[in-house]
Amino acid sequence: MTPEQRLLAFRRLVEKSPGDAFARYSLAMALRSAGRHEDAAGEFAELARRQPDYVPTYLMWGQVLEGLGRKGEAQRAYQDGADAAREARNDHALSELTQAAEALKGT
Repeated sequence: MTPEQRLLAFRRLVEKSPGDAFARYSLAMALRSAGRHEDAAGEFAELARRQPDYVPTYLMWGQVLEGLGRKGEAQRAYQDGADAAREARNDHALSELTQAAEALKGT
């Protein structure tokens, strides 16, 4: 399967089930892998809007935003993710998100 075919397949999944967090996350990750960072950021934002408790969203979203030079938005993504991880009692994700936020402050 080519990257474009993969993107199309994930788009179809999202169209069929827009509330499926894993489908939208997969689309965002495929867009990121394809170098389509603005589109990926948009999908991560939509996922966070629709399902703010889907913790995997935030680290990847923050990294994409950092890559786009949008540090303030990345910091907010990491903070929102840390809040979601804390609520979910996901200590591993909380640690990763906190470290990412701290590293960003140092840049």
